[in-house]
Amino acid sequence: MGSRAADVSNGQPWTVLQVSTAVETRDAAVELARLVVEARLAAGAQIVGPVISAFWHQGEFGTGEEWQLLLKTHARRFEDLRAFLQDHHPWQNPEIAAVPVVMSSDEYAAWVSRTLLLDVEA
Repeated sequence: MGSRAADVSNGQPWTVLQVSTAVETRDAAVELARLVVEARLAAGAQIVGPVISAFWHQGEFGTGEEWQLLLKTHARRFEDLRAFLQDHHPWQNPEIAAVPVVMSSDEYAAWVSRTLLLDVEA
């Protein structure tokens, strides 16, 4: 079993990403995760919550309970995933933030690509 670090020194983009978003209820989180994974825009999803958020919204300070989704995807799927989340998210301006997986096992990175059917694309 090997591991790899993403190499950006030669201009190659990060490949595996963890994308986060949040919704108001557990049921909404489960449904959004199901839709994204079934559409093969994420290889998998984890739901964390409830979490308490503090934020500014429309000029007012607020706090609230949210459920966070952590979506495992590939850089080649990010724009499609972002658009899908924007279209299916219950909020008008949801958080859609991606961070690169800087290191992972070779097997994990291969699983993400394989699950998203990237190994069959030209």
